[in-house]
Amino acid sequence: MEGSSEAAAREALSTEKAFEREKLPAWSEQITVRSVVVSTALGLFLSFIVMKLNLTSGIVPSLNMSAGLLAFFLMKTWTSALERCGIFPKPFTRQENTVVQTCVISCSSIAFSGGFGTYILGMSQKIAEGFDEAKTSINVEEPSLGRIIAFLFLVSFVGLFSIVPLRKIMIIGYKLTYPSGSATAHLINSFHTPQGAIQAKQQVNILFKSFAGSFLWSLFQWFYSAGPGCGFSSFPTFGLQAYRRRFFFDFSATYVGVGMICPYIINLSLLLGSVVSWGLMWPYIESKRGLWYDEKLPRSSLHGLNGYQIFISIAMIVGDGLFNFLSILVRTSYDMYLKRTKPAEAAAKPFAGVDMSERQALSFDDRRRTQVFLKDQIPTSIAAGAYVLLAAISVLAIPHIFRQLKPKHVVWAYVVAPVFAFCNAYGTGLTDWSLSSSYGKLAIFIFGASIGSEDGGVVAGLAACGLMMGIVSTASDLIQDFKTGYLTLTSPRSMFVSQVMGTGLGCIISPLVFWIFYKAYDVGLEEGYPAPYAKIYRGIALLGVNGWNQLPKYCLRFCLAFFLLAIAICALKEVAKTRNWWVQDYIPSALGMAVPFFLGSFFTIDMCVGSVVLYLWSKSDRVRAHTFAPAVASGLICGDGIWSLPSSILSLLNVNPPMCLRVFSADTNYQVEEFLWTLKNPGAT
Repeated sequence: MEGSSEAAAREALSTEKAFEREKLPAWSEQITVRSVVVSTALGLFLSFIVMKLNLTSGIVPSLNMSAGLLAFFLMKTWTSALERCGIFPKPFTRQENTVVQTCVISCSSIAFSGGFGTYILGMSQKIAEGFDEAKTSINVEEPSLGRIIAFLFLVSFVGLFSIVPLRKIMIIGYKLTYPSGSATAHLINSFHTPQGAIQAKQQVNILFKSFAGSFLWSLFQWFYSAGPGCGFSSFPTFGLQAYRRRFFFDFSATYVGVGMICPYIINLSLLLGSVVSWGLMWPYIESKRGLWYDEKLPRSSLHGLNGYQIFISIAMIVGDGLFNFLSILVRTSYDMYLKRTKPAEAAAKPFAGVDMSERQALSFDDRRRTQVFLKDQIPTSIAAGAYVLLAAISVLAIPHIFRQLKPKHVVWAYVVAPVFAFCNAYGTGLTDWSLSSSYGKLAIFIFGASIGSEDGGVVAGLAACGLMMGIVSTASDLIQDFKTGYLTLTSPRSMFVSQVMGTGLGCIISPLVFWIFYKAYDVGLEEGYPAPYAKIYRGIALLGVNGWNQLPKYCLRFCLAFFLLAIAICALKEVAKTRNWWVQDYIPSALGMAVPFFLGSFFTIDMCVGSVVLYLWSKSDRVRAHTFAPAVASGLICGDGIWSLPSSILSLLNVNPPMCLRVFSADTNYQVEEFLWTLKNPGAT
């Protein structure tokens, strides 16, 4: 009785009930001339910001919410201006808002995945001069505008077609959360809520309160971040020793919000991975300095601790992703077999991949969203055919762009790319982390090692990295946007067309923006735009051409052990789910455990704080928590995400924070005070 009343309460508070009377536009009506114009303008604007960040710190925040908000603002301004002139255009819908956001993000993301601050610059003579080896002409390729544009057009579209056949399983079957995509959808829905929906107004009110609080908190933190190690994001919450092990709460509203959206088991898996790696493994391996690797190596060297961190985490990620890829491949093959041999039985299962008990429990929102999401199908045969065609063109064309790569290398890259694309899209759905750069680094190492320095293995590895990143990154971006479209009732077909348009724009706009920076500034030099990751990527390529034996001692053994551990965890979870064991909800995620192996523990603690907040809220008022927690979480993510826009503009204008908040140990503080006293009293002793 209690369960039925709770379900009725949720039905009454349905988001889609507020939009029920609105006519759903056809997929072709969701893409308009005005949406293309606004998308191009915003794509150009955000590409400059992403490029600047890419060539300076190398850290680029998610701009999904910024794009959604700016799209709404510009489109609403456009329609309002026309109405004042007596022209009444078609209403601006949430579907059109979603299409613009998708196009803008797919355009500006090329500025990151295009490798302008990583593999493209890593090939250049400027970066090569900083190393002692492989500076021959065959291992150096200067950036060329035409070559970059051609290469991006060849590799950026393939990822879209590689992941389209799995969209139904990702969004409906596995019900992956894609936190940024979900938060963006809640933001867009709140903008377009029809008047008179009380519950929707409450959601909007709570979202904007959360949004304002998060934005103001980020602004407040900015004033104290004048330099590395400054600000609340570097506050040693649990003490200095824990801080050195990257265990601290960094006061990030984004990750607290993400923690409220992600399942509890994912957040706990992240925390478990943090404890295993930064609490146990890395201190143990560090104790072997001088035995397993040279104690004089810097922390960033792949010959030392960093090598263990990167390659062990990649091994776990690949193990988890490979198991799930094969599992889905088997299920999908069976579903296709049913459709061909037993069409009546297949037709009775329109929710293939969804448990039948779950089908009965779908809410009004889920039923309507699933119906729309399955309506405008993108035929699998077309997606597969397009992938094969683009791969064939690339096999012929890429060796002419980078002569160090042979056709057989490109063929192998396109064979394994769908596996990595699935791994990344699946992982992004769980944790909101796109690890395309990790797969790119793996490609550098594998192809560089197989080709060797004498045959241009450095450039070949970096080019293979670009190929892999282009496919893997666009695949996860597409599924993330599909999640946004699913929650806003936007047609998958219009989303796909918008993604293709945005990717095409990005393949032209991003290289032009890069060329402006490259010709106008000292890109790659410390006094200009240092592009620190370009040096790291070339270093990985040099490590690759020297062979696997250049990895630190026992690293390959650790990788194999954790690869098998990831498969074992996935297998145990699958068996527990199949046999309905009670323990299935408590088995950790191998991928979730792997992410903090090289990123650290700070964000896992933030996400666990989000879980604790949601848990306590659910205990006190389960229905309100279920209804309004996504709005609160979205507001936290959006406020912090939107702040990245003005902070990036301030960085472009060279406006720096006025203060530095930093915590010292008692001994260091005494030395600082003594030094300051000496400056004030130069004659004293």
